[in-house]
Amino acid sequence: MSVDSSGRPGHPALPARLPAEVPIDMPLQNFRARGTGGGPTPDPLAGPSNGSDTLTSPEGMSSRRLLLFLLTMLLATTASAAVQDSLLGDGIDLWDVALLVLFFPLFAWIAFGFLNALIGFVLLMTRMHPGFVPVPQNRQPLTGQTAVLIPVHNEDVDAVFGRIARMMHAIEAAGEAGSFAFFVLSDSGEESGAQEVAAWEVLAPGSRVPLYYRRRTDNVARKPGNVADWVRRFGGGYDHMLVLDADSLMSGDAMIGMAQVMERRPSVGLLQTVPTIRGATTLFQRWMQFNSRLYGPISTAGLVWWSGSEASFWGHNAIIRTRAFAESCGLPVLPGGPPFGGAIMSHDMVEAALLRRRGWAVHLIMIDDSYEEFPPTLIDMAVRDRRWAQGNIQHLKLLGSDGFHPVNRLQLAIGASAYMTSPAWLVLILTTIAQAFAGESKLVEATTSARVLALTVILLFGPKLLGIIWAVSDRSRRTAFGGARAIILSAIAEIPLSMLSAPVIMLTQTMDLISIFRGQPSGWSPQNRDRDGLSIADVVPRYRWHLAAGVALLLISPAVPITALWLAPVTLGLLLSPWLAKWSASNAAGSRADARGLFQVPASGIDQLPATEALALRAIAH
Repeated sequence: MSVDSSGRPGHPALPARLPAEVPIDMPLQNFRARGTGGGPTPDPLAGPSNGSDTLTSPEGMSSRRLLLFLLTMLLATTASAAVQDSLLGDGIDLWDVALLVLFFPLFAWIAFGFLNALIGFVLLMTRMHPGFVPVPQNRQPLTGQTAVLIPVHNEDVDAVFGRIARMMHAIEAAGEAGSFAFFVLSDSGEESGAQEVAAWEVLAPGSRVPLYYRRRTDNVARKPGNVADWVRRFGGGYDHMLVLDADSLMSGDAMIGMAQVMERRPSVGLLQTVPTIRGATTLFQRWMQFNSRLYGPISTAGLVWWSGSEASFWGHNAIIRTRAFAESCGLPVLPGGPPFGGAIMSHDMVEAALLRRRGWAVHLIMIDDSYEEFPPTLIDMAVRDRRWAQGNIQHLKLLGSDGFHPVNRLQLAIGASAYMTSPAWLVLILTTIAQAFAGESKLVEATTSARVLALTVILLFGPKLLGIIWAVSDRSRRTAFGGARAIILSAIAEIPLSMLSAPVIMLTQTMDLISIFRGQPSGWSPQNRDRDGLSIADVVPRYRWHLAAGVALLLISPAVPITALWLAPVTLGLLLSPWLAKWSASNAAGSRADARGLFQVPASGIDQLPATEALALRAIAH
């Protein structure tokens, strides 16, 4: 159910809250019957269902993917062979089999990440890929209509509408006010809804870019249900929909340029940008922002290299062809109970696979001026991560869906395995400890051999080193990060923080997966996007099991000293987990790091507001 209105009595100047409906059919898809749910599924190489263009896919994609797969298997096999020699030197037992079964996929996961980053590094350093660049502009007026969708759920109203004001002003200044319309799609409660209406009443009347508002009172299927409701009611009036999150921000040039690309390439169903983290204030946010800006580009360039026209969708900061989405992406409720049944939670990757199933190209592009915010604390990230984990685990049920491209299946599997690796690492640690108590430390000895240890260090820390080399190799880029000294010092500070947080995240994700498989829902609480500090009462209950695990590892250390030394970073991270969460959640700690030149990142030009835009934001705030 929706609550729609054209304005309150006594406000004749207010525009209509919603335009006239232009319905479009959005049939539910059938994952088990190829060709049902909206029309036949064309061959993936035959182009889109409208037959108007060929796919925009680089040549040699199969060779690229095969090369990446073979190199990953080579590295994992090399390391596993060395471990196997040590484990099986005195015969084989169940412990040895268990360790090998765990070691190979975990090492392959690390190897894949390193190779992806290495490929991206080579592409960026040789300029075979330009990296993050301004979106192409053909300077021709847009001919189609683009709806900018901002789903919200009990958000900071001033912040959300402030970002909307920036984007609408930028589009109006670029002369394309008639080609865009903004829709705030609310799933908020009554109190937040009243504040949203008040903000809309301030902003909508004074803008040449239409701004519409709709609040649902029945929040069916959360965000994907919200977007689907808009598509079915209004999608027929818009050629494209640019989907944002409540914390998203894009420049006018980026939005206009993406719409131009969609108009020039009718085979493209979806363009996914790579959002840059902005607005960091706490130490945790600054640290994560630095990681994303320094190490992210090489990994993203590698991902673009092998994903081609089978890229994924991340749910926001992406433009989608509306009719392609409507005919391809009607999401059914999956049969059965949790964690695999019910409404599809992580809808984005599934929607990308469904678009590709019908022949539409899905591309990942690296352009400037696409932004998002990051959770302010380790706890807030874990809350969001829990919801993502449940959605990604649900994808396991869809791996065998009819008509999915093999790369889309791989992406669904990678998304699920990103969370499954945490319990796998924990089981590997526990198995190693059990083996040590049985009088053997063969895995520890094997993994600390010169060959395996060197390979492990290269794979784990290689992407960081490559990111540093990429950053310092260009003068303007080096200056934007604060100089070579600031980059190196920041990396030196970041590495131990990452090492300490890794076991904390591992145990948190493992506990989350246990609760997910027990059928406990993740809920839908509003995201905390602005927090300064955590109290002891906040962190100790959250990390009591981490502390207990750390104390247990500490107590058994005298009995298995060699294994304990190998596990020292894990033990220390678990013991320090409350302190790490509390300390990194502070704005003051973030400011001190900034004053010392740590975690500097290139400035965002979008934060330089013109005076007219600042006035609009001030009007909303008051």
